[in-house]
Amino acid sequence: MVHIFSPLAGSFGRIRMATATLALVLALGGCATVPPPDASMNLAQSQLQAARDAGAADYAPVDLGFAQDKFQQAQAAMADRKYAQASDLAEESRADAELAQAKARLGSARAQIQNKLQVNAQLRAQGEQDEAALEQAKQQPAVPPSASSSAQPAQPTQDMPAPASSTLSAPPPGGGGFQTVPDNNQQQPTSSSSTQGGQP
Repeated sequence: MVHIFSPLAGSFGRIRMATATLALVLALGGCATVPPPDASMNLAQSQLQAARDAGAADYAPVDLGFAQDKFQQAQAAMADRKYAQASDLAEESRADAELAQAKARLGSARAQIQNKLQVNAQLRAQGEQDEAALEQAKQQPAVPPSASSSAQPAQPTQDMPAPASSTLSAPPPGGGGFQTVPDNNQQQPTSSSSTQGGQP
Protein backbone atom coordinates (compact mmCIF):
# COMPACT_ATOMS: atom_id res chain seq x y z
CA MET A 1 0.00 0.00 0.00
CA VAL A 2 1.33 3.27 -1.05
CA HIS A 3 0.58 6.55 0.67
CA ILE A 4 0.71 9.68 -1.32
CA PHE A 5 1.36 12.79 0.58
CA SER A 6 0.00 16.01 -0.63
CA PRO A 7 2.25 19.02 0.01
CA LEU A 8 -0.74 21.23 0.58
CA ALA A 9 -2.20 19.05 3.28
CA GLY A 10 1.00 19.18 5.37
CA SER A 11 1.39 22.94 5.14
CA PHE A 12 -2.18 23.59 6.28
CA GLY A 13 -1.59 21.47 9.33
CA ARG A 14 1.51 23.40 10.24
CA ILE A 15 -0.19 26.73 9.78
CA ARG A 16 -3.02 25.62 12.04
CA MET A 17 -0.57 24.47 14.66
CA ALA A 18 1.38 27.75 14.55
CA THR A 19 -1.81 29.77 14.78
CA ALA A 20 -2.99 27.81 17.79
CA THR A 21 0.37 28.21 19.50
CA LEU A 22 0.39 31.95 18.84
CA ALA A 23 -3.12 32.30 20.22
CA LEU A 24 -2.15 30.36 23.32
CA VAL A 25 0.91 32.57 23.87
CA LEU A 26 -1.14 35.73 23.45
CA ALA A 27 -3.77 34.45 25.83
CA LEU A 28 -1.22 33.57 28.47
CA GLY A 29 0.59 36.86 27.95
CA GLY A 30 -2.61 38.83 28.49
CA CYS A 31 -3.34 37.01 31.74
CA ALA A 32 0.19 37.31 33.07
CA THR A 33 0.62 41.10 33.13
CA VAL A 34 3.09 42.41 35.72
CA PRO A 35 1.31 43.91 38.75
CA PRO A 36 2.41 47.31 40.09
CA PRO A 37 5.45 46.87 42.36
CA ASP A 38 3.93 48.66 45.32
CA ALA A 39 5.83 46.60 47.89
CA SER A 40 9.17 47.27 46.19
CA MET A 41 8.43 50.97 45.95
CA ASN A 42 7.45 51.18 49.62
CA LEU A 43 10.54 49.25 50.66
CA ALA A 44 12.80 51.50 48.57
CA GLN A 45 11.18 54.61 50.03
CA SER A 46 11.55 53.43 53.62
CA GLN A 47 15.19 52.48 52.98
CA LEU A 48 15.84 55.95 51.55
CA GLN A 49 14.41 57.52 54.70
CA ALA A 50 16.51 55.25 56.91
CA ALA A 51 19.63 56.28 54.99
CA ARG A 52 18.79 59.97 55.45
CA ASP A 53 18.18 59.43 59.17
CA ALA A 54 21.57 57.70 59.50
CA GLY A 55 23.31 60.79 58.13
CA ALA A 56 23.96 59.62 54.58
CA ALA A 57 23.71 63.21 53.35
CA ASP A 58 26.91 63.96 55.30
CA TYR A 59 28.81 60.67 55.09
CA ALA A 60 27.65 59.11 51.77
CA PRO A 61 26.10 61.83 49.60
CA VAL A 62 26.97 60.17 46.27
CA ASP A 63 25.32 56.85 47.10
CA LEU A 64 22.30 58.64 48.54
CA GLY A 65 22.03 60.67 45.33
CA PHE A 66 22.10 57.50 43.21
CA ALA A 67 19.34 55.98 45.35
CA GLN A 68 17.17 59.08 45.08
CA ASP A 69 17.64 59.31 41.29
CA LYS A 70 16.71 55.68 40.75
CA PHE A 71 13.66 56.05 43.00
CA GLN A 72 12.49 59.03 40.94
CA GLN A 73 12.99 56.99 37.75
CA ALA A 74 10.97 54.17 39.31
CA GLN A 75 8.16 56.61 40.11
CA ALA A 76 8.20 57.83 36.50
CA ALA A 77 8.04 54.22 35.24
CA MET A 78 5.08 53.57 37.56
CA ALA A 79 3.29 56.59 36.12
CA ASP A 80 3.88 55.19 32.60
CA ARG A 81 2.62 51.75 33.75
CA LYS A 82 6.00 50.18 33.02
CA TYR A 83 5.79 48.03 36.10
CA ALA A 84 8.68 45.67 35.33
CA GLN A 85 11.03 48.58 34.83
CA ALA A 86 9.68 50.32 37.93
CA SER A 87 10.28 47.17 39.99
CA ASP A 88 13.88 46.90 38.80
CA LEU A 89 14.58 50.58 39.49
CA ALA A 90 13.00 50.35 42.93
CA GLU A 91 15.24 47.40 43.81
CA GLU A 92 18.31 49.30 42.61
CA SER A 93 17.24 52.33 44.64
CA ARG A 94 16.79 50.18 47.74
CA ALA A 95 20.25 48.64 47.29
CA ASP A 96 21.90 52.04 46.84
CA ALA A 97 20.05 53.37 49.90
CA GLU A 98 21.24 50.39 51.97
CA LEU A 99 24.82 51.08 50.86
CA ALA A 100 24.46 54.77 51.74
CA GLN A 101 23.08 53.87 55.16
CA ALA A 102 25.95 51.47 55.85
CA LYS A 103 28.53 54.08 54.81
CA ALA A 104 26.79 56.67 56.97
CA ARG A 105 26.92 54.41 60.01
CA LEU A 106 30.58 53.73 59.36
CA GLY A 107 31.35 57.43 58.96
CA SER A 108 29.46 58.29 62.13
CA ALA A 109 31.30 55.58 64.08
CA ARG A 110 34.64 56.86 62.79
CA ALA A 111 33.73 60.41 63.83
CA GLN A 112 32.81 59.23 67.33
CA ILE A 113 36.07 57.28 67.61
CA GLN A 114 38.06 60.32 66.47
CA ASN A 115 36.27 62.50 69.01
CA LYS A 116 36.98 60.03 71.81
CA LEU A 117 40.65 59.85 70.78
CA GLN A 118 40.90 63.64 71.01
CA VAL A 119 39.26 63.67 74.44
CA ASN A 120 41.61 60.91 75.61
CA ALA A 121 44.64 62.83 74.32
CA GLN A 122 43.51 65.94 76.18
CA LEU A 123 42.97 63.98 79.38
CA ARG A 124 46.36 62.30 79.00
CA ALA A 125 48.08 65.68 78.53
CA GLN A 126 46.27 67.11 81.55
CA GLY A 127 47.29 64.09 83.64
CA GLU A 128 50.93 64.49 82.58
CA GLN A 129 50.85 68.18 83.52
CA ASP A 130 49.35 67.39 86.91
CA GLU A 131 51.94 64.67 87.50
CA ALA A 132 54.79 67.04 86.54
CA ALA A 133 53.44 69.71 88.89
CA LEU A 134 53.23 67.16 91.70
CA GLU A 135 56.81 66.00 91.09
CA GLN A 136 58.00 69.59 91.06
CA ALA A 137 56.22 70.27 94.34
CA LYS A 138 57.88 67.21 95.90
CA GLN A 139 61.33 68.32 94.77
CA GLN A 140 61.09 71.84 96.21
CA PRO A 141 62.51 72.22 99.77
CA ALA A 142 60.12 72.49 102.62
CA VAL A 143 59.07 76.05 103.40
CA PRO A 144 60.24 77.29 106.87
CA PRO A 145 57.46 77.92 109.39
CA SER A 146 58.10 81.69 109.47
CA ALA A 147 57.66 81.94 105.74
CA SER A 148 54.60 79.75 105.81
CA SER A 149 53.00 81.93 108.45
CA SER A 150 53.59 85.00 106.29
CA ALA A 151 51.94 83.23 103.39
CA GLN A 152 48.81 82.68 105.45
CA PRO A 153 46.18 85.38 105.34
CA ALA A 154 46.62 88.03 107.97
CA GLN A 155 44.50 87.70 111.08
CA PRO A 156 42.35 90.68 111.92
CA THR A 157 44.17 92.98 114.32
CA GLN A 158 42.73 93.69 117.74
CA ASP A 159 42.76 97.11 119.34
CA MET A 160 45.67 97.39 121.68
CA PRO A 161 45.56 99.54 124.80
CA ALA A 162 47.52 102.76 124.68
CA PRO A 163 50.90 102.69 126.38
CA ALA A 164 51.00 104.02 129.93
CA SER A 165 53.47 106.77 129.06
CA SER A 166 51.05 108.74 126.95
CA THR A 167 48.13 110.57 128.41
CA LEU A 168 45.76 112.91 126.82
CA SER A 169 45.42 116.43 128.03
CA ALA A 170 42.93 119.11 127.33
CA PRO A 171 43.46 120.92 124.08
CA PRO A 172 45.38 124.16 124.30
CA PRO A 173 43.35 127.32 124.01
CA GLY A 174 44.63 128.03 120.50
CA GLY A 175 42.73 125.04 119.12
CA GLY A 176 45.83 123.01 118.31
CA GLY A 177 44.10 119.77 119.17
CA PHE A 178 45.17 117.07 121.59
CA GLN A 179 48.81 116.64 122.54
CA THR A 180 50.64 113.93 124.38
CA VAL A 181 52.19 114.75 127.66
CA PRO A 182 55.67 113.31 128.19
CA ASP A 183 56.09 110.86 131.03
CA ASN A 184 57.99 112.10 134.06
CA ASN A 185 60.25 109.10 133.96
CA GLN A 186 61.66 110.01 130.60
CA GLN A 187 65.05 111.67 130.63
CA GLN A 188 65.13 115.35 129.88
CA PRO A 189 67.31 116.27 126.95
CA THR A 190 70.56 117.72 128.03
CA SER A 191 71.51 121.15 126.99
CA SER A 192 73.35 121.55 123.78
CA SER A 193 76.20 123.29 125.48
CA SER A 194 77.05 120.34 127.63
CA THR A 195 76.97 117.91 124.71
CA GLN A 196 78.88 120.07 122.37
CA GLY A 197 81.88 120.33 124.65
CA GLY A 198 84.62 117.85 124.35
CA GLN A 199 84.01 116.22 127.67
CA PRO A 200 80.93 115.79 129.81
